[in-house]
Amino acid sequence: MFIGKKELHTPLILAPMAGVTDLPFRVLCREQGCDWTVSEMVSAKGIMYHNSKTLQMLTIAPEEHPTALQLFGSVPAELAAAAKVAMADGADCIDFNMGCPVAKVVGNGEGSALMQKPELAYEILARMVEAVSVPVTVKMRTGWDENHINVVQMAELAEKAGVAAVAVHARTRMQFYSGKADWSLIKAVKQAVHIPVLGNGDIFTARDGLRMLQETGCDGLMIGRGADGNPWLFAQMKAALSGGTVPEVTVTERFQMVYRHAVMLCRFKGEGIGIKEMRTHAAAYIKGLPRAAAYRSRFFFINSLQDLEQALREYATFLGVTVQFADEDAGE
Repeated sequence: MFIGKKELHTPLILAPMAGVTDLPFRVLCREQGCDWTVSEMVSAKGIMYHNSKTLQMLTIAPEEHPTALQLFGSVPAELAAAAKVAMADGADCIDFNMGCPVAKVVGNGEGSALMQKPELAYEILARMVEAVSVPVTVKMRTGWDENHINVVQMAELAEKAGVAAVAVHARTRMQFYSGKADWSLIKAVKQAVHIPVLGNGDIFTARDGLRMLQETGCDGLMIGRGADGNPWLFAQMKAALSGGTVPEVTVTERFQMVYRHAVMLCRFKGEGIGIKEMRTHAAAYIKGLPRAAAYRSRFFFINSLQDLEQALREYATFLGVTVQFADEDAGE
């Protein structure tokens, strides 16, 4: 498939996730075989007001390319201008958010609220496409609720507006992240448009990814929550796609990744902010391990890299494994 002039063969794409897909995590996923990353959603209005926190979210690491910056908003002129800023900051693609279900975003007429406003959504996408020379893509839900499923029509409008690809999270806004994703709607979109279609929703294992490709005929996979605390999912998917053996992740590898992720976060955001954000990430990494609940609680009281290392060593001792947190493991 092509996104603009960039050719990708059955691409595995990291989905945008607020509080998760910042620069350090995107880099870690690229190292594991992710073909394309998408940033956390970035406020177009924040860019226009030169908000320092917002502008930091536009930072792209050299090793990330190709990568997309995702924008959200509801004012066409602001989004067109913000898209120009994102392109100037090095984005290879600009993605537009029409999927966020959070009340604060939806209440402002943004995110998945735009599934109810096709004319405005079309104007936004057309203005963004006109404003930049890099591809514009869009991520959307299947509709507002089960009585208002309009993803096919919205994808057709997006194609008409000139977007290069559409990603479909196969849930309605009212589902949020609950229930089962309806992959049949991804298939319906694929059959309706000529641009690439990316499938998203309920991909937690390599087997899930293969099944989505087979059932929907989508051109690529956009992996979200399945990669949170599990960047190895991309390597496992690559192996599955090539017919190889899907690699298992050892406890040692898992703990070393937690520490390295923390080091990268602290470098990027400062230890005060980085270590606080790492509390949630660390909890995701240990999901499914023995006594994970107890150690998740332990992680929520860490205040430094030293605290994190001590907690990991205690956990490793309990599990009967040895973990080396050498400089090279921390990415130093």
